[in-house]
Amino acid sequence: MESDVPIEQSPLPRVMGPPPGQPLAPSVASPFGGERKSLRKRAGSIAAGVVALVAKFAAQLKLLLLALPKLKLLTTAGTALVSVAAYSLFWGWSFAAGFVLLLFVHEMGHVIQLRREGIRASTPMFIPFLGAVIAARSLGENALAEARVGLAGPILGSLGALVCLIVGETEGSHFFLALAYVGFLINLFNLIPVVPLDGGRAMAAMAPALWFVGFGAIVAATLLFPNPFMIIIIAFAGLDLWRRWQHRSSRTLESAAYYRVPRAARVAVAAVYVGLIVLLAVGMDAAYVSRTIS
Repeated sequence: MESDVPIEQSPLPRVMGPPPGQPLAPSVASPFGGERKSLRKRAGSIAAGVVALVAKFAAQLKLLLLALPKLKLLTTAGTALVSVAAYSLFWGWSFAAGFVLLLFVHEMGHVIQLRREGIRASTPMFIPFLGAVIAARSLGENALAEARVGLAGPILGSLGALVCLIVGETEGSHFFLALAYVGFLINLFNLIPVVPLDGGRAMAAMAPALWFVGFGAIVAATLLFPNPFMIIIIAFAGLDLWRRWQHRSSRTLESAAYYRVPRAARVAVAAVYVGLIVLLAVGMDAAYVSRTIS
């Protein structure tokens, strides 16, 4: 799962106050006119000071947000350790570390393809229980490039899970078989055809209308199996779906050019997409280990 919303820098508005010595508003003639004028000047000075303080705080906050990716805690290694610690509460340290490593392999598929598209991308940053994200200024020049970037994650991630499957079968290790099963599962989940999941990226080049089918599938799954993390995914998916559909429906030259994909390319993306689903399902079946509870 990747981020395509860059942090934009925009100058803060200047705080303009009245010229020195000039009141904010004409004073009202009264026996206490001088006192009112003084109070208004004082109130105006306080208000201007508060606004300036807020503007300064906002500027410092923006600098902090821009510097966050450089902080040690939010580097790839730091966020990976935090995620391992979080997952270990349920699975233990060994399995949690293997799971995070599989997520890393998946995300590096996106990073590699983005760089092949000529787009600079960050290394993965992990979010406990929500996966991982990468930051990039775009996902490519058109929907076909976006599909390539989207499918690169499940392709490399599936290879990582396949390595676990081979080790598990060769060594007779239930640990590696379980890792392979989870690896195949998370890559299959990411192929649900809704943005911002990888399947939604593929649909951008195939059939964007299927975004609504994928969104409905996620909502139905959450209703059947309530999960707070799925609700977060639904919120992000809903916002992204609305934004993307508005852009696609705008009928501008830019939008038309972005979603113009040759038929042969559509067929190729569809073949890779369907092929991945089949192979991942087969992989899950091969890695499945039945467990009896005594």
